Amino acid sequence: MKAHVLIAEDDPNIRAGLVATLESDGYRVTAAGDGAQALRLFPQEKFALVILDVMMPRMSGYDVCRELRARGERVPILFLTAKGEEVDKVVGLKLGADDYVLKPFGVHELLARVEALLRRARLAEVAAAGPASNLPMVFRLGEAEVDRARFRATVAGRETALTARELKLAEVFAAHPGEVLSRDVLLNAVWGVDYFGTTRTLDQHVAQLRKKIERQPEEPTAIVTVHGVGYRYAGG
Repeated sequence: MKAHVLIAEDDPNIRAGLVATLESDGYRVTAAGDGAQALRLFPQEKFALVILDVMMPRMSGYDVCRELRARGERVPILFLTAKGEEVDKVVGLKLGADDYVLKPFGVHELLARVEALLRRARLAEVAAAGPASNLPMVFRLGEAEVDRARFRATVAGRETALTARELKLAEVFAAHPGEVLSRDVLLNAVWGVDYFGTTRTLDQHVAQLRKKIERQPEEPTAIVTVHGVGYRYAGG
């Protein structure tokens, strides 16, 4: 199951279509018929994304967005709007929305924008942890001692040099113990958001890092694979 999404849309047909589209792509979805209901539902769950129709009775999408941001909520917000005028887009973005989709929209465009917003939010979470600033210059990763200043990893007295990307991977894993990090999150955290290569590159680097920080790289216990998703640092 992917992320939990809150939808506020007063048109029952569009609302049902949104729910069906997102659920078919693996998302968990909660739907509201207006903005006021969406605000009542929001504190009850941990939502990863909020999709708001702009024009709704009782409370508009703008009103809901304004209220969520006033509460300090940083959840990504995607507007659905039939209005194409630039001024409406500017108003929405100034209120704190992250993106918008114009009606009528295609299924693929909607899913692409949802995934992009969720990926950006995950990257922000990884960046907020600040592995480069919060970790000491020498830290533990499994049974290895990683020296950031010397780009070295030591396991059972065996010292090995780390490449810059191997060290960055080690820092990200160490800063997120127990968390499942998707391949997209790791690629963007280590290679940057402009990287358009394949996940094979990441897998190869993880394999090399394992050889340098695991006692038995063929049976890793520190950095474990979460099949179909990415990797998790299990600690050590």
